[in-house]
Amino acid sequence: MAAVMIVIAHNIRSLHNVGSIFRNAAAFGVEKLYLTGFTATPPRQEIAKVSLGAEDLVPWEAGMIDEVIASLKADGYTVFGLETGSDAQDIATVANHKLALVLGNEVAGIDQSTLALLDGKLEILMHKKRSLNVSVASGVAMHVLSGRS
Repeated sequence: MAAVMIVIAHNIRSLHNVGSIFRNAAAFGVEKLYLTGFTATPPRQEIAKVSLGAEDLVPWEAGMIDEVIASLKADGYTVFGLETGSDAQDIATVANHKLALVLGNEVAGIDQSTLALLDGKLEILMHKKRSLNVSVASGVAMHVLSGRS
């Protein structure tokens, strides 16, 4: 399982989802959280309300998605998107020790231009629904990728 994990929250519109992603990142030992696109950054009351201080525990940085991905790849990270689709790999099968995970917009997912930059897509297998709220999905993904599953 992943020894080092970076998370990129890209175009997340809900400040409460951003707060929850921070909280999940703190719980599962994410090394750094990047906030890209129109994802809001701390300090914001709405983020702090949900993160319960996690925005102060997880190193984070705002950036441009293409630059963040290029920099991480140059540092040896494999960069995956959390998405569904026939070309997505079951997240439970990943055994990369240095990875970054891109989370996409609540409605549209990860945009095509960003998908083109990724090394692949990871999917959370589900029984009846095909999607989860991005903050819930991030928690499941971080749990699995942290090796705690």
